[in-house]
Amino acid sequence: MSLLTVSGLGKSFGGIRAVDGIDFELKAGELLALIGPNGAGKSTTFNMVNGQLRADRGSIRLEGVELVGLKPRQIWRLGVGRTFQIAATFASLTVVENVQMALISADRRLYSFWRPAREHKRDEALELLKKVGMAAQADRPCSVLAYGDVKRVELAIAMANAPKLLLMDEPTAGMAPAERNDLMALTKDLVVERNMGVLFTEHSMDVVFAYADRMVVLARGRLIAQGAPSEIRDDPKVQEVYFGSGKTFEKKAVAAEAVP
Repeated sequence: MSLLTVSGLGKSFGGIRAVDGIDFELKAGELLALIGPNGAGKSTTFNMVNGQLRADRGSIRLEGVELVGLKPRQIWRLGVGRTFQIAATFASLTVVENVQMALISADRRLYSFWRPAREHKRDEALELLKKVGMAAQADRPCSVLAYGDVKRVELAIAMANAPKLLLMDEPTAGMAPAERNDLMALTKDLVVERNMGVLFTEHSMDVVFAYADRMVVLARGRLIAQGAPSEIRDDPKVQEVYFGSGKTFEKKAVAAEAVP
């Protein structure tokens, strides 16, 4: 059985069909890229899977459990983690405290106001930070971190509830090429180690083709192609939607590598 199954998913805003009857599946241990030009329906699809938007029609199932109609927190409790295009951490807290807060929340426990939260879950938080290469900066405030390091902390926070499915919205946005590759290589390692699935949106084609196991391509709310990167690269419809005639993904990927 697939980890995530999306069937006939649709969402309209007024008379505009932002997502129009799309279907795809995601298996455990797989990185699935959701791509498309601006206005394709990627963010709408992503936010329906996460519960931030409710689908008008169709089904979203996580290991057979229907997610449509559930709130984001309920979906998170079922084992769905998320990172955001703009990394979200508590800047006034230290790196380890950020992860501790996520672990405490995942544990569904409340603690006395007379006992500092810093006493709880520190060892587990440090272990997660070790996984993402941030243990050495555990006691630094998040406010002083470089942006690439903030992204790593956010990934550790997303892993706090031991997700079966991780949603990553533009994970490498605002990062230099070396940082992009480091973050996605780290994500790939976590996928293999924990046998979880990752659904991610991404505009950097170098990242997509280097790390995605499969790709789903949307255009104007409809699914126009899905398959392995090699299949998508050679798909005439995809090339036309992205680049017009005469251009290829190889040219796009080379150009992306040259951008700092």
